[in-house]
Amino acid sequence: MMKCSLFSLSDVMPFLLAGAALAAGLPSSAQAPASSAAPSAVQSSASLSAQTPRQARPTPQETEFYQPVPPVVTPAATMGMPPSDAIVLFDGKDLGQWVSAKDGTTPADWDVHDGVVTVRKGGVGNIQTKQKFKDYQLHVEWSVPVGIEGTGQARGNSGIFLASTGPGDDGYELQVLDSYNNETYTNGMLGSLYKQSVPLVNAARKPGEWSSYDIVWVAPRFNDDGTLKTPAYATAFENGVLVEDHFELKGQTLYIGQPFYKAYDMAPIKLQAHPDKSKPISFRNIWVREVKHWDTAPHN
Repeated sequence: MMKCSLFSLSDVMPFLLAGAALAAGLPSSAQAPASSAAPSAVQSSASLSAQTPRQARPTPQETEFYQPVPPVVTPAATMGMPPSDAIVLFDGKDLGQWVSAKDGTTPADWDVHDGVVTVRKGGVGNIQTKQKFKDYQLHVEWSVPVGIEGTGQARGNSGIFLASTGPGDDGYELQVLDSYNNETYTNGMLGSLYKQSVPLVNAARKPGEWSSYDIVWVAPRFNDDGTLKTPAYATAFENGVLVEDHFELKGQTLYIGQPFYKAYDMAPIKLQAHPDKSKPISFRNIWVREVKHWDTAPHN
């Protein structure tokens, strides 16, 4: 005979009550109590939101400035010709803007003819501008003569010194050379900052054709004691093609030895009368624009 376990009413009553409560959707002692922290957290968040001021949404006008106002420059009707604010250094008529680089006073004696100026080898030598410059944009056109002879550096050699810091070849030279099918050391070819940089490409034209440089020069700055503060930088387009991209110079360009900086403030622009035996090259349409940077931040 099997024995049955008997439960008292008090034993089963809690389970009956819990079942009834669940069926009615009411909380019971058998369920986990709702978190008492939730209402408090919601209240705290709402209270914090009420106490913290809302930040205004940004507007387009906050980053739009109307000062300073750039001056108006009228571009030339023909590409490559001087704009309205340019200083014309050679217009095909005379060398009134140029002097000998030997002493800075003797008149330049290169040959002016047919709207161009041709290097005179054996004359006063290099010529430089009467005016001095710091930062600028420079445009120069030149032509290597048809039937040019010689090889390497002895073939249509000249140079544009972006800052002439003394007589002779003192300064910072952007090379001019016949580099059309003419091999030489690449940091001395057309488009190089002489013996410091190799041009990005060779964009040379044939002898007899006119070529151009468009140059942006950022002059070096020096401390009061003559030490270098910031180096010089040069950007150059040769026949419309970028050949020097904000190149940092290590100092003056030298034929022999390592470059170094020599303190100066403003300097003339110089053209080289190279002593090689090849036919002399010619220049035309030389102009410069002084670059003056804003001395104030954009504002309203």
